[in-house]
Amino acid sequence: MPDGRTQHPLPRGSHRCGPIDRAVDSNLFDHPEASSGMNFFDRLHDRIRTVDSVVSVGLDPDPSRVPDHLQDHDLPRWAFNRRIIDATHEHAAVYKPNAAFYEDPDGWRALEETIAYAHGKDVPVLLDAKRADIGNTTRQYAQMLETVDAITVNPYMGRDSLQPFLADEESGVFILCRTSNPGGADLQDLTLETGEPLYERVAALADLWNENDNVGLVVGATKPDELAELREQVPDLPFLVPGIGAQGGDAEAAVEYGLADGVGLVNSSRGIIFAGEDDGKDFASASGQAAKRLKKRLNQYRE
Repeated sequence: MPDGRTQHPLPRGSHRCGPIDRAVDSNLFDHPEASSGMNFFDRLHDRIRTVDSVVSVGLDPDPSRVPDHLQDHDLPRWAFNRRIIDATHEHAAVYKPNAAFYEDPDGWRALEETIAYAHGKDVPVLLDAKRADIGNTTRQYAQMLETVDAITVNPYMGRDSLQPFLADEESGVFILCRTSNPGGADLQDLTLETGEPLYERVAALADLWNENDNVGLVVGATKPDELAELREQVPDLPFLVPGIGAQGGDAEAAVEYGLADGVGLVNSSRGIIFAGEDDGKDFASASGQAAKRLKKRLNQYRE
């Protein structure tokens, strides 16, 4: 367990071995991207092929829902995530921790350990942070890519706010485009002078900004027709498709239109990690089964 001393962010591919994870094969700590020179989407392609899965497992450990028996651990969220990773890594194309669940001192420590452990299982990590800002601030945000494999960003402030992310040739950058929350329409549906909705302009800009072949889009699964239209507009950009689990999105459309040449991600968070919420100490087993079921469900629509 971490002992509470100051710890610094780990570079991609490194792993801090602690008492709870020393049993993992040390060969797994040689993260493939460190020496391959492959960009994120090349690595993701290989991961998808290896595990035959496009499932993104969202690691959103709401402290109020972490099982009671883990609450006395030094870092309960890390203890929870480790068990989820152990149960689901054979079915996960990526892990997607949402930064909102880690933004406190113990949370950042839990996130560091989670990232390192996922990398030890050869699973890429996509940090759902939705970051962007101006100048030196966004350059600081982009340093997160030294630790994770990909990140979500917010395009509202334009290209200069995303440039430090876009310039990282090895990392993936998923740009918010069409979100699955009801309020997304407040801005995303606004019609521009050209007659196109704002979200379609975002997709077009993302396509232009994809100079390093490292850009994808976040497109919700709750409106299949829009998924199809966006895929036609930007045929080469992989999508990260949330909304399949608790939000009830369309799994078939998510696969049919979310993948570009077989590469893309369909995310479920609560539907996987809290599948065994009522199972006490055996909660992770239900999470593993939920991830396996989602993989099977999505795979029936893959070519």
